[in-house]
Amino acid sequence: MPDISRRGQLMPNSPIRKLVPLAEKAIRKGVKVYRLNIGQPDILTSPNAIHAIQTYNVNIIDYGHSAGNESLRKKFADYYKKINIPLEYEDILITTGASEAITLTLLTCLNAGDEIIVPEPFYANYFSFATATDVEVIPVTSSIESGFALPPIEAFEKKITPRTKAIIICNPNNPTGYLYSREELEQLRDMVRKHDLFFICDEVYRDLCYDGGIFTSAMQIEGIEKNLILIDSVSKRYSATGLRVGVLASRNRDLLQTALKFCQARLCPPNIGQVAAEAALDSPPEYLEYVFNEFLERRNFVVDALNNIEGVFCPLPKGSFYVMVKLPVDDAEKFSMWMLEEFEYKKQTVMLAPGSGFYYNTSLGKQEVRIAYVLKLQDLQNAVECLQQGLESYPGRISPETTVDHAKIRLTKSI
Repeated sequence: MPDISRRGQLMPNSPIRKLVPLAEKAIRKGVKVYRLNIGQPDILTSPNAIHAIQTYNVNIIDYGHSAGNESLRKKFADYYKKINIPLEYEDILITTGASEAITLTLLTCLNAGDEIIVPEPFYANYFSFATATDVEVIPVTSSIESGFALPPIEAFEKKITPRTKAIIICNPNNPTGYLYSREELEQLRDMVRKHDLFFICDEVYRDLCYDGGIFTSAMQIEGIEKNLILIDSVSKRYSATGLRVGVLASRNRDLLQTALKFCQARLCPPNIGQVAAEAALDSPPEYLEYVFNEFLERRNFVVDALNNIEGVFCPLPKGSFYVMVKLPVDDAEKFSMWMLEEFEYKKQTVMLAPGSGFYYNTSLGKQEVRIAYVLKLQDLQNAVECLQQGLESYPGRISPETTVDHAKIRLTKSI
């Protein structure tokens, strides 16, 4: 039998989805599993998108333009201008989700063996996309003790080598919920300009910024127009993850023309998804306000409830709908598996995403999990109760004295 490719052997399992077989087995035993492992909100998809699908009346679902439907690109350009992001529709390519947008960006901007710097913990699939394109990930580590604040710019500078070609950030961040400030973006801008790097900015959670936090798009930072790539999606903003419609945008037309060649090789993004996405962009303000308020209420409950469990530490996220949580356990992955295989409370259990999968060095984050607060409040209350009971019963629980003295950490813990 021929050998599997080295690329395939190196491709990591998703920390978000790797425990799915265990969850399915628990469900077959009659246990209700609260899925806090994945960013799939239970909020209803934008009614505009649903209506567009229900009234989609064609006789042939044909190929679309490789760059994406022009009407959708123009709709995105109008949307961006309303939020002070200066883009024309010619600056935009429609992709099959933000995932394809990032993969196409790496294929366009980096050669095999080139390096991309990323603050960690990071969205786990960044490593998968890099592995698939033979790009080397170079992490700069942030810590839960600082609320996952951006590390000092000197830490980034130390990682730059002749092979460094790009930096990627997610703002607000997945998995930490950290919101990067304008000042932090300007520091990164100066470094990008100094070393002539590509700056890839994943901004799919821009509408979810809490506590008066002001979102600044990297596109609003002047001085690196040709270096900057914006990644976007309709998945989270409109609770439409299955549409698989994303955006790759840049004011570097040479970059876009090159990316378009890869787009042509995959023919076109999904046509029905684009129709629904175009309608979603016309969602009324009341819908977006409802989505925001739902996530704010869920965040407030989850952070407060988790911090009230002995030995648990949960910094307050300023954006997205995720939080990284430190648990009093010997190994968060073993604990997550145990919760699905051996534990149940009132015929219920919880599915978590082990934190080590969001670090390049998987020895980090051993006591951390990512929690997506995407379920309705009652389900979150039940899930936290299950988690608390599980921590009390887990044989690998460690005493709170061996964890960080969080009383000395100057972070807001309560709402």
